[in-house]
Amino acid sequence: MSGRIDAHHHFWNPEEADYPWMAPEALAPIRRPFGPRDMAPLIAAAGISRTVLVQTRSDMEETCQFLAMAQETAFIAGVVGWVDLTGPDVEGAVAELQRAPGGAFLKGIRHQAHDEEDAGWLARPDVIEGIAAVGRAGLAYDLLVRERELPAAIRCVDANPDVRFVLDHMAKPRIAEGAMEPWSSLMAELAARPNVWCKVSGLVTEADWKRWGVHDLAPYVARVIALFGSERLIFGSDWPVCLLAADYERVVLAAEELLAPLGEYGRTRVFGGNAAHVYQLV
Repeated sequence: MSGRIDAHHHFWNPEEADYPWMAPEALAPIRRPFGPRDMAPLIAAAGISRTVLVQTRSDMEETCQFLAMAQETAFIAGVVGWVDLTGPDVEGAVAELQRAPGGAFLKGIRHQAHDEEDAGWLARPDVIEGIAAVGRAGLAYDLLVRERELPAAIRCVDANPDVRFVLDHMAKPRIAEGAMEPWSSLMAELAARPNVWCKVSGLVTEADWKRWGVHDLAPYVARVIALFGSERLIFGSDWPVCLLAADYERVVLAAEELLAPLGEYGRTRVFGGNAAHVYQLV
């Protein structure tokens, strides 16, 4: 293990590209450029040495930009990019990214499946085969789903037992509503698949943005601790999305408090070792 890792954050520039998910007025506070210079002092203060940069647009051009950025940015250890999983040559698309400048930093692929109209999108045969191609290329696949898409995610994982899957944001439980079901039962089904890891990330923006406290997040984190254990949980800040509800320092401190039951060894795994393993970070 080599230092603490923030395994989920983003960069973007709305002045140069479109981000359809950023359209709601409630997201106006983060509708501005964010890049490595903004993040560097935050991770230094939090004792985090490396990060995983995750896609925000369904666009291979963004992934190429992120790979080049990783090549020039000391703290970026890996990139989770995007390819069209339903395209005619997913293996070729992944190989193209791996040949691009900084291509060695490509460690995973993600599609914003929870934005698809079809709740069963992940279980489509063409998507399942596309994700199989991602796995054959040695990459992980990040599942971006809510509880609506969890049944399809489970079918997708079952069809790809040799792929390393990473569930983003604990499948975005409805924390602001205090709802545990059907999220909890579906998470138990998914956690039973040993090739799935789970990111403790993105929780503050699923809670009440203005009034949340660690106690609001605690039942949900306790559930994933029980299901995935210290060996399959991964910390991510979801910065700068998290800024809607909390600054970087508060997100890290909340995670440290929530993960305290795991003990020193367990927290070390969640804050670094597990991400290094699943994304094969050097």
